[in-house]
Amino acid sequence: QVQLEESGGGLVQAGGSLRLSCAASGSIFRLNTMGWYRQGPGNQRELVATITNSGSTNYADSVKGRFSISRDNAANTVYLQANSLKPDDTAVYYCNAEVLTGSIISLTHRGYWGRGTQVTVSS
Repeated sequence: QVQLEESGGGLVQAGGSLRLSCAASGSIFRLNTMGWYRQGPGNQRELVATITNSGSTNYADSVKGRFSISRDNAANTVYLQANSLKPDDTAVYYCNAEVLTGSIISLTHRGYWGRGTQVTVSS
């Protein structure tokens, strides 16, 4: 099994910054794409940013220029640096990882989710 544990959420004023972290642990053969998603009150879960294991990134238009995703492959950790936060960024932020588990003889590929971390931006 694989576990994803997020940290770094909290309450911040508009214009402020937060850094979210997500550490993966368990029986991991290889971590592929990792990413952050969010779900605001009354909204569906939406993509925030993703990063491949080679470092290619993708961002939602709403966060381009304000958020930055990065990863430490040695530590199995992905980060989200969120700057110039707005009240509309208020949401539960979820970590996602595409993970290969098993051995080289028999690999299984599936996605995992963390439990989420609350980000609240006050106006």
